[in-house]
Amino acid sequence: MTALPKLPRPHQVLFDPKTGKPVNVEANWYDPALPRILRPRRGTPLQTLVLLCLILLAGTLVGIATAFLMIERERPLLAVNIGPWSAHPKAGTPEADPYSVAIYTRGARVPLTTGEGLSLTARTDTTGASLDARCSYRISGQTPAARLWTMTASDAYGRLSPTLAGRESIDSRQILRHADGSFDITAAIRPRSGNWLPLPAAPGENSGLMFTLRIYDAPITTGAALDGVSMPDIVKVSCP
Repeated sequence: MTALPKLPRPHQVLFDPKTGKPVNVEANWYDPALPRILRPRRGTPLQTLVLLCLILLAGTLVGIATAFLMIERERPLLAVNIGPWSAHPKAGTPEADPYSVAIYTRGARVPLTTGEGLSLTARTDTTGASLDARCSYRISGQTPAARLWTMTASDAYGRLSPTLAGRESIDSRQILRHADGSFDITAAIRPRSGNWLPLPAAPGENSGLMFTLRIYDAPITTGAALDGVSMPDIVKVSCP
């Protein structure tokens, strides 16, 4: 029968038979023959402090970069998407997310409140392709019932640019409609027959293209009310 190794009694001091020096059992519980990568490491307080500072710095940089991208791309949270159109019903309310507050503050814009109406933006066409100010588009369909609505063409940041017509928008009072109440709007640089929404005369100087549809005095002012609502399609007609 194999004898069990003799364990040290409490408070018993062990000595290294080679050096004759006391051995710290707790500090040398691992086998020194193990590879260095498998041995436990005990960093100094300074190393631990430096590691914590690096982790905090990395987290701060990631947070700043993420916030910058969200604000730069103007993509607030809590968006409601209907085809190519995107709405932010919570903007301008106490429930607004901090990104939308920063976006509107940065652009010196005031969002429509719940009692005023709703603003929807489109940066892509119905197929998902980014809008190009050099191209022409057909915006067709119907909008939700409202007392008044306006549609504006701007760059991707909401900035207006001069057009050949001297205007950048069209509203529901000017629209020619079909018998079923639907309409067709042609967005182009040069004049078109029917409902024409002028695009910037110098598209090369702009940063993208965005359509903004503002609906006033309408029952659709919340995300729940937007479910099942029909919005106009945006179809590319031609490009140079």
